[in-house]
Amino acid sequence: MHYPKARQSLMSLAVASACAAAAAQVYAQEAPAKAADAPADVQSVVVTGLRASLFSSMNLKRNSDGIVDGIVAEDIGKFPDTNLAESLQRISGVSIDRNIGEGQKITVRGVGPDFNMVLLNGRQMPTSNLGDLNGRAFDFANLASEAISQIQVYKTSRAETPTGGIGATLNVMTARPFDRPGLHASIGAKGVYDTSNDKLPHDIQANRSLTPEVSGIYSNTFANNTFGVALTGSYQERNLGFNNAAVSNGWKGPFRGDENSWGVIPQGPSDSCPACVITNRPTGGNLYSVPQNLNYNFNGVKRQRTNAQLTLQYKPVDTLVTTLDYTYSENKLQTKRNDISAWFNFGPSSSAWTSGSPSSPLVYKEFVSNSDIAMGAADFATKTQNKSLGFNAVWKPSSTLRMELDAHHSTAVSGADSPFGSSNTLGTASFSRGNTTADFSHDFPVLSIEGADFVGKPQQVTGSVFTNSYMKGEVEQLQAKGAWKVLEASEVKFGLNYTKVDNRSAFSNNQRDTWGGATKPSDYPSSLWHPDTLRQYFDKIDGSGNPNLFNQFYTFNFAQVRQVVANASGQPNLYMPKNYFDNDARTEEKSKALYLQFNTDWDTRLPIHTSVGVRYEKTDVVSTALVPSATKISWVSQNEFPITFGDPTFTTLTGRYHNLLPSFDSDIELTSDQKLRFSYGETIGRPRYDQIQGGTTLNSLVRTDGGTGSAGNPALKPVKSKNFDLSYEWYYGKQNFVSLGLFKKNLENYAGQSRVFATPFNLHTPVGGALWNEAIASACANTDTTCIRNYIFKNHPTAPGVTPPGVNGDVNGTIVGQPSDPVAQFQITSFSNQKKASLNGAELNLQHMFGESGFGVSTNYTFVHSGLRYDNNAVGEQFALVGLSNSYNVIGIYEDKKWTGRLAYNWRGQFLSSTFDGSGPNPQYVEPYGQVDVSLTYAYNEKLSFQLEGINVTNQIQRVHSRTQQQLESVTQGGPRYMIGARYKF
Repeated sequence: MHYPKARQSLMSLAVASACAAAAAQVYAQEAPAKAADAPADVQSVVVTGLRASLFSSMNLKRNSDGIVDGIVAEDIGKFPDTNLAESLQRISGVSIDRNIGEGQKITVRGVGPDFNMVLLNGRQMPTSNLGDLNGRAFDFANLASEAISQIQVYKTSRAETPTGGIGATLNVMTARPFDRPGLHASIGAKGVYDTSNDKLPHDIQANRSLTPEVSGIYSNTFANNTFGVALTGSYQERNLGFNNAAVSNGWKGPFRGDENSWGVIPQGPSDSCPACVITNRPTGGNLYSVPQNLNYNFNGVKRQRTNAQLTLQYKPVDTLVTTLDYTYSENKLQTKRNDISAWFNFGPSSSAWTSGSPSSPLVYKEFVSNSDIAMGAADFATKTQNKSLGFNAVWKPSSTLRMELDAHHSTAVSGADSPFGSSNTLGTASFSRGNTTADFSHDFPVLSIEGADFVGKPQQVTGSVFTNSYMKGEVEQLQAKGAWKVLEASEVKFGLNYTKVDNRSAFSNNQRDTWGGATKPSDYPSSLWHPDTLRQYFDKIDGSGNPNLFNQFYTFNFAQVRQVVANASGQPNLYMPKNYFDNDARTEEKSKALYLQFNTDWDTRLPIHTSVGVRYEKTDVVSTALVPSATKISWVSQNEFPITFGDPTFTTLTGRYHNLLPSFDSDIELTSDQKLRFSYGETIGRPRYDQIQGGTTLNSLVRTDGGTGSAGNPALKPVKSKNFDLSYEWYYGKQNFVSLGLFKKNLENYAGQSRVFATPFNLHTPVGGALWNEAIASACANTDTTCIRNYIFKNHPTAPGVTPPGVNGDVNGTIVGQPSDPVAQFQITSFSNQKKASLNGAELNLQHMFGESGFGVSTNYTFVHSGLRYDNNAVGEQFALVGLSNSYNVIGIYEDKKWTGRLAYNWRGQFLSSTFDGSGPNPQYVEPYGQVDVSLTYAYNEKLSFQLEGINVTNQIQRVHSRTQQQLESVTQGGPRYMIGARYKF
């Protein structure tokens, strides 16, 4: 907290420093951050409208140590957006990744979701997401906004802040009764109309597009404000859809123009293929890629989200406040899908290409006959539950000392919520596909198929996959914090933290690879297949009107057809998910931390406030994984030594690391309304769970020189970032400000792949054993494995482990490694800290209210740059920063006593989302995307109000491409959604 009237001289500062050293020996732990103190100040403002919310957010920024932004609720139970991520994207430097039309994950200042830490009331939250079983990113789709009072975004580090956020640390704060003494209560109801559900095939469409949302909050204090209760709850349903055209298995290549290998295009017409005309063929070293497939899929989703929180507060004496809270959230998703696709076989073809390198096909045509027109379906459901039980006690024994103890146990669990698993695919096909063409010249890829005959070659079930996935995150955390005001204008903050994070990721696949047909076509009555056309589902995407589009396909009811094929095959167990996991990885991280932070004001001509701190943290990692257990190596042919595997077993690896993290914040009051800030701090972001997985998995085939395998590395160090920030802020009116911030991050210890030699499972190999050496001594060359094998079979046919050819049905003969033989060496691919990167950027903010007119504007622009970019004209794996993009927001508001209106436009520039696609090392770029949202509120009186909201009202599409814009990865059409509701305050 700042003390503008009392500034420290250098002598008093020295005395304060000595006192701080003494305090560190007596007291333990962390005091609330400057911005954490701010809520009390923020809450003192009467927050009753959108302008007041912006005013409170501005003061949060102005009064904080370091660079902090935030969003404050307009009123109790009334956050600006229905989705927290949608609100966060309004903050400069924050971009979001969308899923099913909603914000799900965040990127801050170009740093991806795995490296941003999310706290709930200052506590680290666990994560679970079946879409990424190995990630650490928090899924904001699980939390409704009704119980949230504010979100604080710490963009610079402080010693008291828990580690894990390189881009930012976000503190999501919920309503507590002592923050607003007295009775506060409200209820709200909305009807949500999602237009995207109307654009779906009947088999996957929900029976209604209008769904309910209800919410309520009750907060009250009793017994002269010594006891408080707050209860919030919300239930939301949403029925939606999205339609997607994609090269879902990625792009094969890239190939050199002069390369000759499987997958390359013909050189041109030939006697064997006179129709193989190649226009503008890539030549020499120019790179090009060819599509693996082209797929159109249609997805219907039902979502039910339940949130609740109970908070009890008790103040037995004025100096002690205790809080007990329990938070629960549940997010249930049911997904149905139909699709149609064609797979390319890289046989005879004709094509036309863009110029330059890399080159992409404008048109790609393969000459085939009687191939499959694949049509699939899916029907699965998932459920994610978050639970958090916490206790907090704040004791103020004097006006200068504040002590706090906080403990919580929190879990996040995601898994299947359907008898058909967490994901599945049931394939069908008509084997009547002739020559097949893909046109990539527009945003929409156009598939053309010749010779289709659904009558003569009717649809039948082919292959299938049923997946059962599970993820559980668990956090136990104990924080002891203290803050001691020394002299008149200084404060020492100190603390101890203990955090235990457990993560479990598991899955199994039940796959049947009968892609040529699971049973007979006659097993499936024609009534199972429902004809439809696909152009209508992509009418907003440029190119979908192409008359060459193969416009017909068949949908079907997944459950019906699954039952038919289960009966017809006589193997119903193959058409259900397994009830056990084939892959199971578990990680435990125990961290202990202590910190010391010293804040003071300096006696200089321009008032200066500084905060200097250091945090020490040590983490122990134990990682266990279920892996196939290798039992022996058998020599079965000239150069093949396959491994025999037994039942899977759990293997465990360990690691340890520690970090000393300094931080420094300063701000100079240039005038009463202008500030200049400088910050330096070091932060860490922990590795992904697959990078620290404990088990070693061996590849099944060994050679004479040994084998290969893969493993995680629990000893990986976290990514470390050295962060520099410089910011200028001018608060030129009660609700107006402009700011310019510059930042730079130097990052190191990114994980890259490395190879080490090891002897897992102590497997013995015949290579170099007694019989092998005897054969060499008898004139066999060391490289002549045929001679060596024949010698052993001839001279030692009954030796242990030797089975000569023709014995017991063994055609080639087998030689098994014996305990006296050497232990085989394996080259294990693992991860090591070897990559570095740097990024820099700028943030510009402007908030201006036009006097008493009721009109105002809030806008910001973020620029992020890094020299480490993906090279589209290179082959193989690359390291590049994902999520790096520019962005801006423009928000116009109007507010008077009756009406509140907001028009918001959010834009995010192109960014790299992944360095792999379905085929291998290929970039995926999300193209620029801008979205318009509107809201309008009418206050009928002080208690009753009505709301109208629109999300994505201009119905924008999302498109992803690879090395060039013509190399489509996916393009998705959803639709706007509208909400109308009412809210009543008691």
